[in-house]
Amino acid sequence: MTVYLMNIYGTQDDETWFVDRYKATGKKLNMGKSCVRFKTIDDLPLELIGEAIARTPVANFIQMYESVKGKP
Repeated sequence: MTVYLMNIYGTQDDETWFVDRYKATGKKLNMGKSCVRFKTIDDLPLELIGEAIARTPVANFIQMYESVKGKP
């Protein structure tokens, strides 16, 4: 299974924060550019995933997305 965190991929500071916090949980991190792979739900630190999503306000994510893809 995979969860995609495009907001973590978008900024180096957030990615570094996430990787450090994930390692501190003691769980094995299997991460691509924006994806975190896991075999069971117990392998995923759900509170950290929630924190990672909450770090990026929706307006900031939309602005980041539009700057890459262009406005419709």
